[in-house]
Amino acid sequence: MAKPEQIKKEIKKAVSEIVEMPESELRDDASFADELGVDSMMALEIVASIEKKYKVTIPEEEIPNIRSLENVYEVVLKSLNK
Repeated sequence: MAKPEQIKKEIKKAVSEIVEMPESELRDDASFADELGVDSMMALEIVASIEKKYKVTIPEEEIPNIRSLENVYEVVLKSLNK
């Protein structure tokens, strides 16, 4: 399995493509909705791309808690460690 640092880097790259913002401008604690303008469709795209790439299923009840890159990392790493 990939190291957490590598996974974080890959997730950040995917999110930067979806939100159309350079990775260098994406802070791990930036609010998806408030600072990055992520709407519900973009949020679903982020979740779907992560599920596909890492072959994990993010529980629906976790999705509302995904508000920043930090949250994405936590959810993915937790899912991968099951």
